[in-house]
Amino acid sequence: MNITQFRYSADNFSYLVYGPKTAIAIDPGAVDDILDYVSEHDLILHYVTNTHSHPDHTSGNSGILQKSSARFLNFTTLSSSESIELDGEVLKVYHTPGHMADCITFHHGPFLITGDTLFNGTIGNCFSGDMNAFFQSIRFLAGFDKNTRVYAGHDYVQEAMTYARIMDPDNPDIDPYLASINPADLYTTVGDELKVNPYLRYNVPYLVEKLKQSGLNVDTEFDRFNSMYEFG
Repeated sequence: MNITQFRYSADNFSYLVYGPKTAIAIDPGAVDDILDYVSEHDLILHYVTNTHSHPDHTSGNSGILQKSSARFLNFTTLSSSESIELDGEVLKVYHTPGHMADCITFHHGPFLITGDTLFNGTIGNCFSGDMNAFFQSIRFLAGFDKNTRVYAGHDYVQEAMTYARIMDPDNPDIDPYLASINPADLYTTVGDELKVNPYLRYNVPYLVEKLKQSGLNVDTEFDRFNSMYEFG
Protein backbone atom coordinates (compact mmCIF):
# COMPACT_ATOMS: atom_id res chain seq x y z
CA MET A 1 0.00 0.00 0.00
CA ASN A 2 1.31 3.42 -1.00
CA ILE A 3 0.80 6.95 0.31
CA THR A 4 1.09 10.30 -1.50
CA GLN A 5 0.84 13.68 0.21
CA PHE A 6 -0.71 16.83 -1.28
CA ARG A 7 -0.51 20.36 0.11
CA TYR A 8 -3.45 22.75 -0.01
CA SER A 9 -4.42 26.08 1.53
CA ALA A 10 -1.67 27.58 3.69
CA ASP A 11 -0.42 24.49 5.49
CA ASN A 12 -2.96 21.65 5.15
CA PHE A 13 -2.25 18.16 3.86
CA SER A 14 -4.41 15.74 1.89
CA TYR A 15 -3.46 12.10 1.48
CA LEU A 16 -4.09 9.45 -1.12
CA VAL A 17 -3.58 5.88 0.05
CA TYR A 18 -3.71 3.27 -2.66
CA GLY A 19 -2.92 -0.21 -3.86
CA PRO A 20 -2.33 -1.30 -7.46
CA LYS A 21 -5.89 -0.42 -8.48
CA THR A 22 -7.96 1.37 -5.83
CA ALA A 23 -7.47 4.38 -3.60
CA ILE A 24 -8.87 6.32 -0.65
CA ALA A 25 -8.59 10.11 -0.33
CA ILE A 26 -8.21 11.40 3.22
CA ASP A 27 -8.90 15.09 4.01
CA PRO A 28 -9.23 15.76 0.26
CA GLY A 29 -8.83 19.53 0.12
CA ALA A 30 -6.42 19.20 -2.81
CA VAL A 31 -9.27 18.01 -5.04
CA ASP A 32 -7.82 18.59 -8.50
CA ASP A 33 -4.33 17.40 -7.62
CA ILE A 34 -5.72 14.18 -6.17
CA LEU A 35 -7.95 13.51 -9.16
CA ASP A 36 -5.11 14.24 -11.58
CA TYR A 37 -2.89 11.79 -9.71
CA VAL A 38 -5.61 9.13 -9.73
CA SER A 39 -6.05 9.56 -13.48
CA GLU A 40 -2.33 9.60 -14.27
CA HIS A 41 -1.73 6.40 -12.28
CA ASP A 42 -4.81 4.60 -13.62
CA LEU A 43 -6.38 4.25 -10.17
CA ILE A 44 -10.02 4.03 -9.06
CA LEU A 45 -10.91 6.40 -6.23
CA HIS A 46 -13.06 4.10 -4.15
CA TYR A 47 -13.42 6.02 -0.87
CA VAL A 48 -13.27 9.56 0.52
CA THR A 49 -13.02 10.30 4.24
CA ASN A 50 -11.58 12.61 6.89
CA THR A 51 -9.38 12.52 9.96
CA HIS A 52 -11.95 14.71 11.74
CA SER A 53 -14.78 17.12 11.02
CA HIS A 54 -13.09 20.54 11.13
CA PRO A 55 -13.98 22.51 7.97
CA ASP A 56 -10.40 22.86 6.76
CA HIS A 57 -10.23 19.05 6.53
CA THR A 58 -13.68 18.49 5.03
CA SER A 59 -13.67 21.37 2.53
CA GLY A 60 -12.83 19.13 -0.41
CA ASN A 61 -15.41 16.44 0.27
CA SER A 62 -18.23 17.70 -1.91
CA GLY A 63 -15.97 18.65 -4.81
CA ILE A 64 -14.17 15.34 -5.01
CA LEU A 65 -17.37 13.32 -4.59
CA GLN A 66 -19.05 15.29 -7.39
CA LYS A 67 -16.12 14.62 -9.71
CA SER A 68 -15.71 10.92 -8.95
CA SER A 69 -17.70 7.79 -8.18
CA ALA A 70 -16.15 7.47 -4.72
CA ARG A 71 -18.13 6.52 -1.63
CA PHE A 72 -17.92 8.76 1.44
CA LEU A 73 -17.05 7.11 4.76
CA ASN A 74 -18.33 9.17 7.68
CA PHE A 75 -17.19 9.08 11.30
CA THR A 76 -19.91 6.66 12.39
CA THR A 77 -18.89 4.19 9.70
CA LEU A 78 -15.20 4.58 10.49
CA SER A 79 -15.55 4.36 14.26
CA SER A 80 -17.52 1.11 13.98
CA SER A 81 -14.89 -0.41 11.69
CA GLU A 82 -11.42 -1.68 12.42
CA SER A 83 -10.08 -1.43 8.90
CA ILE A 84 -10.59 -0.49 5.26
CA GLU A 85 -9.52 -2.93 2.56
CA LEU A 86 -7.82 -1.76 -0.63
CA ASP A 87 -6.76 -4.39 -3.17
CA GLY A 88 -6.47 -7.05 -0.49
CA GLU A 89 -4.41 -4.88 1.88
CA VAL A 90 -5.64 -3.43 5.15
CA LEU A 91 -5.68 0.21 6.24
CA LYS A 92 -6.38 0.15 9.98
CA VAL A 93 -8.72 2.67 11.57
CA TYR A 94 -8.24 3.94 15.15
CA HIS A 95 -10.48 6.32 17.06
CA THR A 96 -8.06 8.83 18.65
CA PRO A 97 -10.21 11.47 20.36
CA GLY A 98 -8.88 14.58 22.05
CA HIS A 99 -8.37 17.32 19.48
CA MET A 100 -11.97 16.58 18.52
CA ALA A 101 -14.24 13.80 19.72
CA ASP A 102 -14.40 12.39 16.19
CA CYS A 103 -10.66 12.20 15.43
CA ILE A 104 -9.49 9.18 13.45
CA THR A 105 -5.96 7.89 12.80
CA PHE A 106 -5.20 5.63 9.85
CA HIS A 107 -2.41 3.07 9.92
CA HIS A 108 -0.77 0.73 7.49
CA GLY A 109 2.54 -0.97 8.24
CA PRO A 110 5.17 1.77 7.95
CA PHE A 111 2.95 4.86 8.30
CA LEU A 112 0.33 6.68 10.36
CA ILE A 113 -1.98 9.48 9.18
CA THR A 114 -2.66 11.35 12.40
CA GLY A 115 -4.64 14.41 11.32
CA ASP A 116 -4.60 17.10 14.00
CA THR A 117 -3.96 14.71 16.89
CA LEU A 118 -0.20 14.32 16.53
CA PHE A 119 1.69 16.84 14.42
CA ASN A 120 5.33 16.72 13.42
CA GLY A 121 6.92 18.35 16.45
CA THR A 122 3.79 19.19 18.42
CA ILE A 123 0.17 18.14 19.06
CA GLY A 124 -3.22 19.63 18.30
CA ASN A 125 -5.34 21.79 20.56
CA CYS A 126 -7.75 19.93 22.81
CA PHE A 127 -10.94 21.38 21.39
CA SER A 128 -12.94 18.41 22.69
CA GLY A 129 -12.19 19.44 26.28
CA ASP A 130 -11.36 15.81 27.12
CA MET A 131 -7.70 15.93 28.11
CA ASN A 132 -7.71 12.37 29.44
CA ALA A 133 -8.88 11.03 26.07
CA PHE A 134 -6.27 13.18 24.35
CA PHE A 135 -3.55 11.80 26.63
CA GLN A 136 -4.61 8.23 25.91
CA SER A 137 -4.56 8.93 22.16
CA ILE A 138 -1.10 10.52 22.26
CA ARG A 139 0.30 7.73 24.42
CA PHE A 140 -1.18 5.17 22.01
CA LEU A 141 0.44 6.81 18.98
CA ALA A 142 3.77 7.22 20.78
CA GLY A 143 3.78 3.47 21.35
CA PHE A 144 4.11 2.55 17.68
CA ASP A 145 7.39 1.23 16.31
CA LYS A 146 9.97 4.03 16.27
CA ASN A 147 10.43 3.72 12.50
CA THR A 148 6.72 4.32 11.79
CA ARG A 149 6.31 7.45 9.69
CA VAL A 150 4.01 10.20 11.01
CA TYR A 151 1.98 12.05 8.37
CA ALA A 152 0.08 14.91 10.01
CA GLY A 153 -2.76 17.23 9.02
CA HIS A 154 -0.69 20.43 8.86
CA ASP A 155 2.85 21.66 8.41
CA TYR A 156 3.61 23.31 11.75
CA VAL A 157 7.22 22.14 11.97
CA GLN A 158 8.99 25.50 12.18
CA GLU A 159 6.62 26.86 14.82
CA ALA A 160 6.82 23.58 16.73
CA MET A 161 10.61 23.59 16.86
CA THR A 162 10.67 27.25 17.90
CA TYR A 163 8.68 26.22 20.97
CA ALA A 164 10.76 23.05 21.47
CA ARG A 165 13.91 25.21 21.68
CA ILE A 166 12.26 27.35 24.36
CA MET A 167 11.14 24.34 26.35
CA ASP A 168 14.24 22.21 25.75
CA PRO A 169 17.05 24.58 24.63
CA ASP A 170 19.89 22.08 25.02
CA ASN A 171 18.21 19.27 23.06
CA PRO A 172 20.85 18.10 20.51
CA ASP A 173 18.24 16.37 18.34
CA ILE A 174 16.37 19.48 17.19
CA ASP A 175 18.82 20.56 14.48
CA PRO A 176 19.07 17.06 12.91
CA TYR A 177 15.27 16.81 13.08
CA LEU A 178 14.85 20.05 11.13
CA ALA A 179 17.55 19.04 8.65
CA SER A 180 15.68 15.80 7.90
CA ILE A 181 12.45 17.56 6.91
CA ASN A 182 11.53 17.46 3.21
CA PRO A 183 8.74 19.99 2.55
CA ALA A 184 7.79 18.11 -0.65
CA ASP A 185 7.05 14.94 1.36
CA LEU A 186 6.79 15.98 4.96
CA TYR A 187 6.88 13.27 7.57
CA THR A 188 8.86 12.30 10.62
CA THR A 189 9.00 9.05 12.58
CA VAL A 190 7.65 8.10 15.97
CA GLY A 191 11.27 7.84 17.09
CA ASP A 192 11.94 11.39 15.90
CA GLU A 193 8.93 12.65 17.81
CA LEU A 194 10.05 10.96 21.01
CA LYS A 195 13.36 12.84 20.71
CA VAL A 196 12.06 16.36 20.09
CA ASN A 197 8.29 16.71 20.56
CA PRO A 198 7.81 18.19 24.07
CA TYR A 199 4.31 16.74 24.36
CA LEU A 200 5.70 13.21 24.04
CA ARG A 201 8.54 13.93 26.47
CA TYR A 202 6.48 14.45 29.61
CA ASN A 203 8.50 11.80 31.48
CA VAL A 204 11.96 13.25 30.73
CA PRO A 205 13.32 14.11 34.22
CA TYR A 206 14.71 17.59 33.54
CA LEU A 207 11.51 18.60 31.72
CA VAL A 208 9.45 17.27 34.61
CA GLU A 209 11.56 19.38 36.96
CA LYS A 210 10.97 22.43 34.76
CA LEU A 211 7.22 21.88 34.99
CA LYS A 212 7.45 21.39 38.75
CA GLN A 213 9.43 24.61 39.19
CA SER A 214 6.67 26.40 37.28
CA GLY A 215 4.18 25.26 39.90
CA LEU A 216 2.53 22.64 37.71
CA ASN A 217 1.36 19.22 38.82
CA VAL A 218 3.72 16.34 37.94
CA ASP A 219 2.39 13.56 40.17
CA THR A 220 1.20 11.16 37.44
CA GLU A 221 1.89 10.67 33.73
CA PHE A 222 -1.43 12.30 32.91
CA ASP A 223 -0.62 15.23 35.22
CA ARG A 224 2.73 15.71 33.48
CA PHE A 225 1.15 15.55 30.03
CA ASN A 226 -1.57 17.99 31.09
CA SER A 227 1.00 20.31 32.65
CA MET A 228 3.12 20.22 29.49
CA TYR A 229 0.01 21.26 27.56
CA GLU A 230 -0.70 24.07 30.05
CA PHE A 231 2.93 25.21 29.97
CA GLY A 232 2.84 25.46 26.18
